[in-house]
Amino acid sequence: MPNQNSPRQIRFNAFDMNCVAHQSSGMWRHPDDQAWRYKDLDYWTELARLLERGTFDGIFIADVLGTYDVYGGSNEAAIRHGAQVPVNDPVLLVSAMAHVTENLGFGITAGTSYEHPYPFARRMSTLDHLTKGRVGWNVVTGYLPSAARNMGHDDQLEHDDRYDVADEYLEVLYKLWEGSWEDDAVQRNRETGVFTDPAKVHEIRHSGKNFTVPGIHLSEPSTQRTPVIYQAGASGRGIQFAAGNAEAIFVAAPTKAVLKTSVAKIRDALEAAGRDRYSAKIYTLLTIITDSTEQKAKAKHEDFLQYASDEGALVFMSGWMGIDLSQYDLDEPVGNVKSNAIQSVIANYAESAQNGEEFTVSDIGRLGAIGGLGPFIVGSGEQIADQLQEWVEETDVDGFNLAYAITPGTFEDIVEHVIPVLRDRGAYPEAYTPGSLRQKLHGRGDRLPVEHKGASFRIGGTGSTSPR
Repeated sequence: MPNQNSPRQIRFNAFDMNCVAHQSSGMWRHPDDQAWRYKDLDYWTELARLLERGTFDGIFIADVLGTYDVYGGSNEAAIRHGAQVPVNDPVLLVSAMAHVTENLGFGITAGTSYEHPYPFARRMSTLDHLTKGRVGWNVVTGYLPSAARNMGHDDQLEHDDRYDVADEYLEVLYKLWEGSWEDDAVQRNRETGVFTDPAKVHEIRHSGKNFTVPGIHLSEPSTQRTPVIYQAGASGRGIQFAAGNAEAIFVAAPTKAVLKTSVAKIRDALEAAGRDRYSAKIYTLLTIITDSTEQKAKAKHEDFLQYASDEGALVFMSGWMGIDLSQYDLDEPVGNVKSNAIQSVIANYAESAQNGEEFTVSDIGRLGAIGGLGPFIVGSGEQIADQLQEWVEETDVDGFNLAYAITPGTFEDIVEHVIPVLRDRGAYPEAYTPGSLRQKLHGRGDRLPVEHKGASFRIGGTGSTSPR
């Protein structure tokens, strides 16, 4: 439970993607935007150093395995606007960024629909070793039909069915990460010639509906064993999944009222799953436009609007909602439409509409052009700090998943203008907590807490398949 006798500590996470246009469509055209350097490793190492200087919890790197082809029934508009295509692999960035930092965490997005858990388990263990325990995994089930087709399927599974697969996927991973190797299996005994004691390495013998994994994990235990589990699904089924697994949860809400409701639902679900209400940090999507004065911040916003692409935003929204918005008149209300993509998007707009706002297709393009699914706020460092503290106090959210208008300029502005104000108010950390990413976030050690479902798969636990 947060300490009510002092200002609530606000947490920042940077939201980026290994592409040109992540959330704010068209901003790649801005002369100060460096997103086109996404292919340059120096861009990522420079960004990592900047974020660590700002004591960000981490950088959350999104990913997709398909193109946005719902809008207009093709991917032409997505390709034209650079809307998350071209896009490169997020995993390969982490080692370099970890090498130039000591504390920054790394949240890597990877899906459960199109890669077998056995090689994925090794990949994440490798990164946890190389980063000394600073890796998290953002679990996604996939939502782009184009990804399913290119992986040999006619279409993706239905929304809830994808989460059923993800449940078993996580079970396999927990068995590999937590239950295959004993803590003292690796002995490195030069006298006996035994590097690893075979009696202390166990097959997981998993045989399920979707996966069969009989053998051992290929990696020795890393600092965290299981990386910090991130999750961003906000549908009813997504919240259920997060309540059982997630240690950091990302949400997107257009208003404080919607966010307050979402946070309360998540905390209730955590409690219903037998966990503490605050056992997962909740970050809400936000884009900040700031400068030394309100006037300069507003001028910066007006400058950005010259480059923002409404059509590019509609490409994104069509993919996120699973609805071809090109078929609507721009002044037509969106309404409540069933979607097999991100169901919570429509729910958020519908709830806002009940509060007196009727969202049209044009509004979605205009509002989503900077910041995507999340709101954006404009002001001086002091004004931004005021608003952030209000959001935290009124909604019970832990922090903000910060998207950018331009990169790295948006993050530079936050470090220069907002963070010093929050620090002066005692509302933002002065330094990192030593230890792994899990320890920095929760202060309870490097490994999963005993009440987390993944801990039950440890050797001797209720979910363990080892002899002991």
